[in-house]
Amino acid sequence: MGQKKIECYLDCVSPYSFYAFSYIQQNRKTLEALGVEIEFIPVFLGGINVGSGNKPPWTLPAKAAYSKYDGKRAQRYFGHDFEIPSFFPILSLLPQRALTYIKKTHPTPLYESSFYACFDTMWNGHVDISVPENLAVALGKVFKDETALKEILAGANAPETKQALTDTTGRAVKELGAFGCPWFWVHDGKGNAEPFFGSDRFHFMWDYLGVPHRDLELVGISGGREGKL
Repeated sequence: MGQKKIECYLDCVSPYSFYAFSYIQQNRKTLEALGVEIEFIPVFLGGINVGSGNKPPWTLPAKAAYSKYDGKRAQRYFGHDFEIPSFFPILSLLPQRALTYIKKTHPTPLYESSFYACFDTMWNGHVDISVPENLAVALGKVFKDETALKEILAGANAPETKQALTDTTGRAVKELGAFGCPWFWVHDGKGNAEPFFGSDRFHFMWDYLGVPHRDLELVGISGGREGKL
């Protein structure tokens, strides 16, 4: 028997990555108690789109129009409430490289707090974290030492960090079949692994992992459960 594990491939430019990140974090203790390991992995969504031949939804008018509805529905479901920033989309290379560097050089709690800080600063704070000064503001919520911040920004621009993000992104496309974010590679603990895409497939993921959960259910007028969706 192997380890049950969810590899979460995320980019802070993706609001659906934010929803998935916050949902997994909210349920993390339960998942870990059920023997499921969690790993958040930064990737470059722009590279995934190019490598897979996919196109961002805002480039297709019909998808862009639909996203206005779907985005708000997802926010209500996952407990978020923000407007799309005027500068969206950003080139997310710098923050994703910074997160790649932090993941390699700092303890997991600091790394995951940094991931949240990037999401929160961009989406809730409407700050363009592709700008080095603004990224420093986001990461400054986690790292209070100015020297540490300078080290991270320098590390984000180091050739080995750039290559590491490129390699991870390439692996997600070529080996794991990624065509967007959030992308999940889920190990069932029996030597098998499958991909899951998006922030609305968690019930399929729980089935695959064999962990107890309640699926979506319709509730009758009297309060009794009449059936499952």
